[in-house]
Amino acid sequence: MSHILTLIAPAGILQAPIVARVRAALLDLGGQAGTPDWLAEGEAADLPFSMLAPEQADAIARGALEGAPVDCIAQPAEGRQKQLLVADMDSTIITAETLDELAAYAGVQDQIAAITQRSMNGEIDFATSLRERVAMIKGLSLDALEATWAEIEVMPGAEALVRTMAANGAHCAIASGGFTWFTARVAERVGFQSHHANILLDDGKALTGKVEEPVFDRDAKLVILKKLAAELGLPLAATAAVGDGANDLAMLGAAGLGVAYHAKPVVAASARAKVEHADLRALLYAQGYRASELVG
Repeated sequence: MSHILTLIAPAGILQAPIVARVRAALLDLGGQAGTPDWLAEGEAADLPFSMLAPEQADAIARGALEGAPVDCIAQPAEGRQKQLLVADMDSTIITAETLDELAAYAGVQDQIAAITQRSMNGEIDFATSLRERVAMIKGLSLDALEATWAEIEVMPGAEALVRTMAANGAHCAIASGGFTWFTARVAERVGFQSHHANILLDDGKALTGKVEEPVFDRDAKLVILKKLAAELGLPLAATAAVGDGANDLAMLGAAGLGVAYHAKPVVAASARAKVEHADLRALLYAQGYRASELVG
């Protein structure tokens, strides 16, 4: 079979009758479908298929699922395992938006969160919105960064995703519209080999309300994806990217496997692959890894 449809769900949700229903739908609508290959019992299964385009198989599967909390990723069978991962950080690798958390210490959380939401939805320019938000926390003590870091939680499945890919020879990088102060710590904690983000400026005691120019934005994320791929001698087809906001769309569109993860509506609507129910291990199952092969 030329393609693979991977069905992925939270633990215990994905049962044989659901997979059989999706397989039958593929056959009924003109496709060929092979025997399901279970990657993780109750969580993930591959359905080989042909005679349908990936987007057709995806649409057929979603219809057959009848609202069940199961994610679908359809792609060519060849070259599924990627050798470069570029990931957004805020609300992707970690559960929080770090700038919004800093804003709470400055007493401007609601104002900044509203701007963040509009930026992530693609309603306003990211670089402009970042400068505006950082200006609002001018004078914030550097102690607030330490306090914010102490409360950071890693997204479920993030460590397994990064450490499993790294153990299999992939380079894993963070590309974040957030700040290097946090990306460095998240990279070390989760296992990323490199990180790229904005630099918050301070006077040694407090934030100055500015970031180092140029702002690391949507275009910069795409540049990093291409740069790292070139340095590693990889075609973009051998890369994966994951994120949730509008400033991730360019790199998601360029990567061989670009996944919108629990994403904002504008991102989920545009990305070729999306994960709405499962955790970040979904990206491993989409690459054909089995539960027994996961690290971390």
